[in-house]
Amino acid sequence: MLCCTGLLLGLVSLAQSTSSIRVNGRRINDHLAALSKFGANPQGGVSRVAYSEADLESRAYASGLMKAAGLSVHIDAAGNIVGTCPGSDATLKPLLLGSHIDSVPMGGNYDGDVGSISAIEVAEVLREKQIALRHPLEVIIFQNEEGGTTGSEALGKGLDQDELNLVSQSGKTIREGTRLIGGNLDQLAAARRQPGSIAGYLELHIEQGRTLEREKIDIGVVEGIVGILHSDVTIEGFANHAGTTPMDQRHDALLSASRFVDKVNQVVTGMPGRQVGTVGWIKIEPGAYNVIPGKVVLGLELRDLDEKKFVGMFQRIRTEAGALGKLNQTRFSFTEPILNHPALTDLGMRKLIENTAGSLGFSTKSMPSGAGHDAQEIARIGPVGMIFIPSIGGISHAPKEFSRPQDIENGANVLLQTVLAFDKR
Repeated sequence: MLCCTGLLLGLVSLAQSTSSIRVNGRRINDHLAALSKFGANPQGGVSRVAYSEADLESRAYASGLMKAAGLSVHIDAAGNIVGTCPGSDATLKPLLLGSHIDSVPMGGNYDGDVGSISAIEVAEVLREKQIALRHPLEVIIFQNEEGGTTGSEALGKGLDQDELNLVSQSGKTIREGTRLIGGNLDQLAAARRQPGSIAGYLELHIEQGRTLEREKIDIGVVEGIVGILHSDVTIEGFANHAGTTPMDQRHDALLSASRFVDKVNQVVTGMPGRQVGTVGWIKIEPGAYNVIPGKVVLGLELRDLDEKKFVGMFQRIRTEAGALGKLNQTRFSFTEPILNHPALTDLGMRKLIENTAGSLGFSTKSMPSGAGHDAQEIARIGPVGMIFIPSIGGISHAPKEFSRPQDIENGANVLLQTVLAFDKR
């Protein structure tokens, strides 16, 4: 089988112009349609959680596409599908492309899928056009992205025993699931890549927001993947009879919690920037019509590209919570925050994507990613770049998730041309 590097007679040298090379948009969208059948649900989306039967079927389908594109395909120790093709210069480090194909329960047909199928398409075009890359190329379908970026984390920092014992959406532990999809836990350490071991990583993805669509922008150039702070907040009051306790004598934990939710919004929106803050869940005790809530526990999340900013917001929110507690004599306590640090994309990659998109006639916008991606884990070992395309209505993680076929083709062409430009420099 002809390898995508095309190390045979009659190959096109990258010294010649490749600026006119384009992906096959119809083929990409046909492959996306075929992929959407694995785990399809009546609502029009997919439920293809990692380690499910649908996940196994979709992985087999993707592996077949990778082999047809001329890649040598294997499952690494962490359960990722890896398609490789050697470069013409054995001294160069590999360039990685990829994403994931597992979904959330009741998810859509584009999150992860667009980047995965487009990465395979890049390899297919290189094979068809007999274009020889100098860098080795690796196309990777990462396992269980939606359940905690398991596959890419194995490459970036490794997996510990506690993570392997976590139960996934399929009901299997990560340990059981990784074995099921062909991973080798005895050799798991071998999947980890060392910092500086790759030339770079590029990932195409749907925006999962509405900025590009609303502003009629073709391509998002991702500045980085935001950091996240989580803390559980407990508000303790005093449970008492709801019918006999006067309003001015209550220590209502839920009233304080309500004021707290509003205060989070005030703090987050009270400064310039694109930071976000959310209270995403709440539990009330004892939870009866006729009892004043004596205890509330809720989940606070803050996100931004600037870690100092969201840590500062957290500190201010804690101070404001103390003042709120005094209003009706309730007490706030916060768990030690759990931090996922921001992962900035490489400036050189950003410039390359922006210039490439411009040369193709596409408008661009620099923007953060508010959602997590495999790229944030791969950023630990080398320079990463991310390309966004519009999401219609900003809908994601839902059956109505949609990106237009032309936008998908546009993004794949930016990916292809960025690969070629990166390889030349």
